[in-house]
Amino acid sequence: MAGMVTTKNTDWINLQHDHRTGVETLHAHFEGHAYDPHLHDTYVIGLTESGIQQFNCRHKIHNSLKGGCFLIEPGEIHDGHAPYEGGFTYRSLNIPEKWLHDQISDIFCDKPDKFELTFNSTLSQDHPLACAVSDAFRAKHMHDPDIVQEACMDTMLQTLTRHMNWRQKEHAKHGHYLAYRIREYINANIETDMLVQDIALDFGYDRFQITRAFKNAFGISPHAYLIQLRLARARTLLSQGHAPSDVAHRLCFADQSHLGRWFKRAYRLTPSAYAKNCTDIPD
Repeated sequence: MAGMVTTKNTDWINLQHDHRTGVETLHAHFEGHAYDPHLHDTYVIGLTESGIQQFNCRHKIHNSLKGGCFLIEPGEIHDGHAPYEGGFTYRSLNIPEKWLHDQISDIFCDKPDKFELTFNSTLSQDHPLACAVSDAFRAKHMHDPDIVQEACMDTMLQTLTRHMNWRQKEHAKHGHYLAYRIREYINANIETDMLVQDIALDFGYDRFQITRAFKNAFGISPHAYLIQLRLARARTLLSQGHAPSDVAHRLCFADQSHLGRWFKRAYRLTPSAYAKNCTDIPD
């Protein structure tokens, strides 16, 4: 189920959610500011249709040009901006991590244990990949027969393997062992109402040491990371039919309006509008 959502005079979003695979397709146009920094718990595979799509990711500014693809991993903080008049239009597929791993495992003959998939670079000008992404998007977004969707997704994934690698699951690097332990703790307690002071007490450090270690490793504070993680989880819960008020309570937001303010800054949709697009639940 999908619908066109206008976010301001010139901006629009068209979103659809496939409950069979969990794959979400998004077709959108923005002028000026598009998104505040946020993350997804899915892989984002997209194509810039027109204009220049500018965003920060992996500690650098990227400019995705017309016909180019952008590839974002789960958990990577990114934003969105149109630097020039006329804005940009893009289409993307948000693909659940487990679904992609299962599909890719059938393509890679020698999948190592305890590894995860990573994109070699954030931007690509690979024309065959752009064509494959466009076809897969169209098949999903237009509700083509399942066998057509399957064929288009398979072609995209096979083309995508040239841009992917297996990376050992990260637990610590560059001396950031404490930061990775904190991240694992936050991931495991996403539905717990916590303060950085609580984390500090559990780990035997003060909250300033905790914040400094986390920001040095990931470029974001523990508080900001937890908020973004909760927003990504909110998308999942809303797409499953949970009421926005229940989601807000479950994820420790003060109330539905508090969730709504954060959610709209990250995704340019209210929780109710997002849920309606995914489930056809009325506002």
